[in-house]
Amino acid sequence: MYSYKCETTYNGTRYNGWQKQGNTSNTIQGKIEDTLSRMLPEPVEITGSGRTDAGVHALCQVFHFHCSKELSESFLDEINGYLPKDIRIISCTPCSERFHARLNAAGKTYQYHIDTSAYGNPFLRDTAHHIPEPLDINAMKMGADLLCGTHDFKSFCTNKRMKKSSIRTIYDIKIEQQKDNELLLITFHGNGFLYNMVRIMVGTLIEIGLGIRNPETINDAFDGLDRSLAGHTAPAKGLFLINVDYDN
Repeated sequence: MYSYKCETTYNGTRYNGWQKQGNTSNTIQGKIEDTLSRMLPEPVEITGSGRTDAGVHALCQVFHFHCSKELSESFLDEINGYLPKDIRIISCTPCSERFHARLNAAGKTYQYHIDTSAYGNPFLRDTAHHIPEPLDINAMKMGADLLCGTHDFKSFCTNKRMKKSSIRTIYDIKIEQQKDNELLLITFHGNGFLYNMVRIMVGTLIEIGLGIRNPETINDAFDGLDRSLAGHTAPAKGLFLINVDYDN
């Protein structure tokens, strides 16, 4: 049995997220599994480092799989020739049979894109959330500082039935305004993220930037452990998974 670790990048606009859902074939996982199963040919199941929702993109999603034969040197050329053009496999390396893309992940980095131009850049319509109103970046940075650290992020999660711990650590949040294309980038690096957690943190920071709420309300959300105390869930199209950390 051979084991492989792969990195994939994709534009999630046309897909129902990463994970297969019943008979739904229009997922990133489904497209890659179908392609691998036809190429090898044998049934192949892949395991990703985590889920991305419908409309969310990835610059570097990691997955692993097992198969009964060694892949050829031309594997990347072949699979990218079969996959849709909005899904690319950018690396594939042999790994230990014990490697697990999700369980071995030590941290992740997500980035959210906000188009701050007056009328909206048509080339960013599928990959950025358009907010034409002025944003108070300094206030957003104050809110970002409060989000960093180890906290119970229950108020920043939409999964009401979650049984596992909602305590997570955010190592760093960077907010950068690109003047050349009026794109605001918010980058989150943490040890793990709950369902919709990044998009809710973004929604909270946007409300702070618009003056709808004060940065200090983030502490109220941490203390209250209630979804209604945090901001709205920002649209999926602005979110990118950009990196997955592994200790080895």
